[in-house]
Amino acid sequence: MLRRLMPDRVALIPGAAKGIGREIGLRLAARGWAVAIGYRTSGDDAESTRAAIEGRGGAAMTVRADVSRPEHCEELVRQVIDWRGQIDALINCAGPYHRVDLLAETPEGWREMFANNLDCLFYLSRLVAPGMIQRRWGRIIAFSMANADKIAAQPSLTAHYLAKVGVLGLVRSLAKALAKHNITVNAVSPGFVDTGSISPEEMATVAKNIPAGYIGACQDAAHAALYLISDEAAYVSGTSLTVSGAWGV
Repeated sequence: MLRRLMPDRVALIPGAAKGIGREIGLRLAARGWAVAIGYRTSGDDAESTRAAIEGRGGAAMTVRADVSRPEHCEELVRQVIDWRGQIDALINCAGPYHRVDLLAETPEGWREMFANNLDCLFYLSRLVAPGMIQRRWGRIIAFSMANADKIAAQPSLTAHYLAKVGVLGLVRSLAKALAKHNITVNAVSPGFVDTGSISPEEMATVAKNIPAGYIGACQDAAHAALYLISDEAAYVSGTSLTVSGAWGV
């Protein structure tokens, strides 16, 4: 029998079609949460995640939305509320990236990284916060990256990296603004995690630079998020959990 924790709660997870977001969605569903799966282009993967949740007796829905656009965020939140009446946790796993030399970056590419990694967190948080305030309970989880707190030079990843630096700042501001309403806001900051997008050869090369000696799995980041969502983390807010095998610290 599935262990039921925090029944009748609803999670909105943009980016839950695959990777870390999928892992979080599956694990929350196993604990009794209804899960709304937001996706932009990975429709087949989103339906696969929904089917996996429903196949285990859980409740799930999929919604296509480009969360870099505020009007899409509004429609996404509206559909989820129409479906289950509330949103108790926002876990924003959406966050594409590209590698490009800083001086070769285009205004469009620069704007895309901030819109898809930082702006969307603001858009969605301001939409879900009123309901959480009314119910006096809520969780907002964002994803940054290991070493973003150091504001280090990243000449081949500058736009993405600075957007993730901004995520940490926004998390702290949201945490302070919402703390009196019993709402926590935190970040998970992964290092290298195997989401299936790189070859075994590349992983072996990368692993040599990780003090732990290996690349993390999606479940490693999911465990961090699940803790921050739990009642055990009720007094944890405004922080970031680094999940990196000591890389970037």
